[in-house]
Amino acid sequence: MAENVAQKLIGSHLESGTLEPGNEIGVRIDQTLTQDATGTLVMLELEALGIDRIRTETSVQYVDHNLLQTDEKNPEDHMFLRSAAQRFGLWFSPAGNGVSHPVHQSRFGKPGATLIGSDSHTCAAGALGMLAIGVGGLEIAMSMVGEPLYISAPQIMGVELTGTLPPWVSAKDVILEMLRRHGVKGGVGKIIEYYGEGLKDLTAMDRHVIANMGAELGATATVFPADDAVRDFLEASDRGEDFTRIEADEGAQYDLHDAIDLSQLEPLIAAPSSPGNVRPVREAAGEDVFQVVIGSSANPGLRDFAVVAEALEGRRIHEQISLDVNPTSREILADLIAGGWLTSLVGSGARIHQSGCMGCIGMGQAPAVGRNSLRTMPRNFPGRSGTDEDAVWLCSPETAVAAALTGKITDPRELGIEYPQVKLPEKFSANRSMLVPPLPLEEARQVELVKGSNISSLPDFDPLPEDIDLEIMLKVGDNVSTDEIMPAGSRVLPYRSNIPKISEFVYIQVDPSYAERAAGHAGGHAIIGGENYGQGSSREHAVIAPRYLGLRIVVAKSLARIHWQNLANFGVLALEFSDENDYESLSQGDVLEFRGLRDQLTDGRTVSAEVGRRQFEFRHTLSPRQVEMVLAGGRIAQRAQQEAARKI
Repeated sequence: MAENVAQKLIGSHLESGTLEPGNEIGVRIDQTLTQDATGTLVMLELEALGIDRIRTETSVQYVDHNLLQTDEKNPEDHMFLRSAAQRFGLWFSPAGNGVSHPVHQSRFGKPGATLIGSDSHTCAAGALGMLAIGVGGLEIAMSMVGEPLYISAPQIMGVELTGTLPPWVSAKDVILEMLRRHGVKGGVGKIIEYYGEGLKDLTAMDRHVIANMGAELGATATVFPADDAVRDFLEASDRGEDFTRIEADEGAQYDLHDAIDLSQLEPLIAAPSSPGNVRPVREAAGEDVFQVVIGSSANPGLRDFAVVAEALEGRRIHEQISLDVNPTSREILADLIAGGWLTSLVGSGARIHQSGCMGCIGMGQAPAVGRNSLRTMPRNFPGRSGTDEDAVWLCSPETAVAAALTGKITDPRELGIEYPQVKLPEKFSANRSMLVPPLPLEEARQVELVKGSNISSLPDFDPLPEDIDLEIMLKVGDNVSTDEIMPAGSRVLPYRSNIPKISEFVYIQVDPSYAERAAGHAGGHAIIGGENYGQGSSREHAVIAPRYLGLRIVVAKSLARIHWQNLANFGVLALEFSDENDYESLSQGDVLEFRGLRDQLTDGRTVSAEVGRRQFEFRHTLSPRQVEMVLAGGRIAQRAQQEAARKI
């Protein structure tokens, strides 16, 4: 039978289940990626699991998010991560090496391999013909101990690309077009696979841009073929030996289909405050801009910086603009220097920052209140920038540099200058010495974990009771993101290893009283949500911290994939309304009375509760394996119970 690329990748790693959409499948994992905002929890989970040595082929711990050293917390966490990488057998990428996703693609990505990462943008590696999926940290830890990744078998959407991108239009406009068409829920339960003759002019890093923001569609993964463009990238990265050709068979079919004529695209922009709020740049033209930020995993390639530098050559940025440039890796920075592009950027008035995520995660570069900031980044959720009343727009480097020159949102086609034809070097900088390799096993066993005062152990969570009364502590609307549940930024993320402290910030942007009310309420509580609850980042803190405060059940119209998975991993029951009209009938302060809850979960797909004398019916989509986890109090508690049973 003719297979598409996604089917080949899954089929070659399938350990359990069948590829019928909705079925739970187990997939063997070759590589893992963790970053410092989420990796500390993964390392604490490995410690809690009692692991001696990881079993994946390649695992890498990156430091790219929490780079600001305003006190001791971040550097102490970096020391902890280095010691954990040495103890458990991971590669380690210190601060300054760059953003995990482009560095991983450059140094470790392999066509045909599976990769999971505790960062939702791990899907960017699909640019190389990999099956790359963002998951919660506990999924990473379990894969490191040899377990498969369990996911619901997705539908595969084929997107045929034809034509060639016109001047001043680039890969970011392709994914913005997908978001314009399908919105932030359009990829839920799907793998997006791109194919067609339009691929011929898209480099591996162009594809990285598109694959990266598949996370904003809610997709499980984005897949490209491993073709000549991938071979060229690996050879330019001094890794040609890692190339394997993987393309769809002739006659391969897809569950769903879409098509984009690249030649018909125009510059697009996502307005505040959602990546799905996309419109043509020409419709927003004329709005004042005060900040432009170039960088992030969404536009990380050398071309993305070079096209800005060449457009700025001999010119000065507008006087009201702060142009912030974040090179995405030490290697990219070296190539910008070698190509003379850094000189152009500096001469134009740009501010050059260190290699890392920076403003993308609210780590510095916060904009002024209500003043438009154009960014080549993947997300513009409310407050993610570090400013509560922010006005962040997402766009291509071409649209960004147009604003930097004019001080207004400007269609770059109206600049009146020739579109830069960037000539990239035949070989990219390849600095392997910047990465710290795993220690030999016997040497690793002698390593002590370095824990500063800000690092706490994971809390113990108790099993789900049979009978439980839960006050609805909070009711929220549609598309609530994990940034709103558990904010990022320089004020909050330094506490990422300290669950009691970080829990004080849960939902602070939505309801500043939530954490105090929840902590002071005995017996647990529930949260009611709308559509797509928990979209965005994969951070487990958005589950562990509310669970620490007593959250036992979330009832929503629908839930985002990674957050839904994380809830089960830590023993929080995720339910959906059987009748969405019931959402309007429940209010903050109501008490949900569950009776025989454990039996209900074991017996079927529906769960009932009473509020007053009215009965409500909810449904769940958990597999039997996940039901057992929730009943046990989470995956770590379940594993501890299994280990104890084996010793009897």
